[in-house]
Amino acid sequence: MKLVEHFKHGLDAPICLTWELTYACNLACAHCLSSSGRRDPGELSTAEAKAVIDELQRMQVFYVNIGGGEPTVRPDFWELLDYSVAHNVGVKFSTNGVRLTPERARRLAATDYVDVQISLDGATAEVNDAVRGPGSFDMAYRAMTNLADAGFAGFKISVVMTRHNVAQLDEFKAIADRFGAQLRITRLRPSGRGADVWNDLHPTTDQQLQIYDWLVANGEKVLTGDSFFHLNALGSTPLPGLNLCGAGRVVCLIDPIGDVYACPFAIHDQFLAGNVRDPGGFESVWRTSELFTRLRQPQTGGACTSCSAYDACQGGCMAAKFFTGLPLDGPDPECVKGNAEFALAAVGTRPHPDKDHSRVAAPRPVGLGIPSTRATSTKPDRACDTSPLAGLR
Repeated sequence: MKLVEHFKHGLDAPICLTWELTYACNLACAHCLSSSGRRDPGELSTAEAKAVIDELQRMQVFYVNIGGGEPTVRPDFWELLDYSVAHNVGVKFSTNGVRLTPERARRLAATDYVDVQISLDGATAEVNDAVRGPGSFDMAYRAMTNLADAGFAGFKISVVMTRHNVAQLDEFKAIADRFGAQLRITRLRPSGRGADVWNDLHPTTDQQLQIYDWLVANGEKVLTGDSFFHLNALGSTPLPGLNLCGAGRVVCLIDPIGDVYACPFAIHDQFLAGNVRDPGGFESVWRTSELFTRLRQPQTGGACTSCSAYDACQGGCMAAKFFTGLPLDGPDPECVKGNAEFALAAVGTRPHPDKDHSRVAAPRPVGLGIPSTRATSTKPDRACDTSPLAGLR
């Protein structure tokens, strides 16, 4: 049995577990998949987070991807990182660089089983800051400099591909090489605030081909995860990475309040499998939830099975289909064969992300000043309307 076929039936523990530690963030990126900004007061406590790490150790989860929001603004982030490493669960955390001082970079460089991923969505400040906010390019660049100066070799630079930065692929690779880092490019999904900017930001058809050709030429040195398997239908050379939607099979997401979703890009009640606070904890959710059991059953593939490219692209991304209003057994919205065009034209009201922790009424880049923590006479209109940096000294 091919490895991918084995993965389709699920594993005893996830290969890739993403854990959003907090929705708090000092930025308000236009395409944020979790609509982060405010801290949710229902976040798992330090003790609860450590209990989850204990579970992951028992399940022999090798490492966890930690994100947010901006995970380093949690006051106990470094404590949880050290606890995870001490319990044989490696950590890869994504950050915009706000807390990566020279001192912290030196400590990270001296710590085993930790990897760092700096988010950068433009090879120039002009392109990056239009999406991530004024000053964010300089902040990320400063963090990368600190890591390189500390001798942290091979940290990751993570880029979400948009129609404004596809032409900068060579520049991104040059930046990675300059810092002794590794480039990781990922696909823009219409998740979170990304749903609002999808039509304006997702790469054009010609740019999809450009990404494919670039990955064929450079893919051995670039990480992609399972981001671009839908592009395999463009040619006979398969792209590196997992050629499969692993949602609920080999990947899942734990959010800040302990909810477990099938996929980091599918934060919606339809893909909610349970909560780590439920009896049996995360292990029970992963191994016995009704949703994950259903996702691990043989999938029909729908109309896509009649396409000659189905074995190459596997029908594309579940989250991308859901948030653009397409059936889950239909073609990917960015199907390179054009099979989704008529279906997209017929879509009426699209499902909208039902979780929003944004600090602003509409998605837009914001400055990097620390939000005020002064009390006001107005009671927050929802649970997460607290300062993203509440509790920090």
